[in-house]
Amino acid sequence: MLKDGTPGTEATPRILVTGAVGQIGSELVMELRRRHGGQSVVAAGHKTEPGPELRDSGPFVYVYVTRPETIEEVVEAHEIDTIYHLAALLSASGEKHPQLAWRVNLEGLHNVLEIAREHEISRVFWPSSIAAFGPDTPKDETPQETVLRPTTMYGVTKVAGELLCNYYVERYGMDIRGVRYPGIISSETLPGGGTTDYAVEIFYEAIRHQRYTCFLEKNTVLPMMYMPDCIRATLMLMDAPFDQLEHHADFNLAGLSFSPAELAAEIKRHIPDFEITYEPDYRQGIADSWPRTIDDSAAREEWGWQPKYDLAAMVEDMLVNLRDRLED
Repeated sequence: MLKDGTPGTEATPRILVTGAVGQIGSELVMELRRRHGGQSVVAAGHKTEPGPELRDSGPFVYVYVTRPETIEEVVEAHEIDTIYHLAALLSASGEKHPQLAWRVNLEGLHNVLEIAREHEISRVFWPSSIAAFGPDTPKDETPQETVLRPTTMYGVTKVAGELLCNYYVERYGMDIRGVRYPGIISSETLPGGGTTDYAVEIFYEAIRHQRYTCFLEKNTVLPMMYMPDCIRATLMLMDAPFDQLEHHADFNLAGLSFSPAELAAEIKRHIPDFEITYEPDYRQGIADSWPRTIDDSAAREEWGWQPKYDLAAMVEDMLVNLRDRLED
């Protein structure tokens, strides 16, 4: 749907998801296929082979977001009208390869937006991140409108991406939406190079070895979100009427905030022999530049956001799901 309210083809969407083999993309694709049918959702990866469920439940293609012709071929061949553009290099990986992060994260986004503009794509989703914030940003209840001076290339691309998306909304009347994801925790797919990865790794190590060495200091509080809430928030935003949105590609989004020590204590309630040690590395500096808690009142007011999982519920569900998977 365009900014002026012109209806798109939401009744029978033709959806492309880039970054479909990633942590969020792999679960988002499956939920979209449950909603709209397998053949309506094209999953696009870069190099990683998809798992059997993702591969066999609908179309899968390879695209290179830095080569726009590969995206355009898929858009035309499958008559795409909605794009979820999730392909990105994450924070820790981005610091190892900053030039690549710029090309993939920002040039890739620009390519998608141009293709969406030229092909009159009805709706685009692009995720920003708490990495858009920096050391000058208020750490507690970080407001929707605040200082954005990140110290990582990943964060730089997210700030620039937010501005670029909002420009396309204002300049071309496009419907582009996005949230600032916190760290995402999933029992299905391992994360891929982020600073909050410890919050997933810890569960695997707790179940397998009853011990974990954390790369962040014990009291480093960061905003997090359990994957079911992440997918639900994404689809809630995409389902919201355009005319009730005052913001577009930069909604603050909160679920829960905790430290490694608090997470370990909750896991220990279920696995009494679990032990954690701390050996902070370069990722500590990245974490120290990010908020502790997020004010997401704009998302709550404009499209009704409300998380369902607290720390205790998330830990219990993660352990149940992971034990089932690891025992198979």
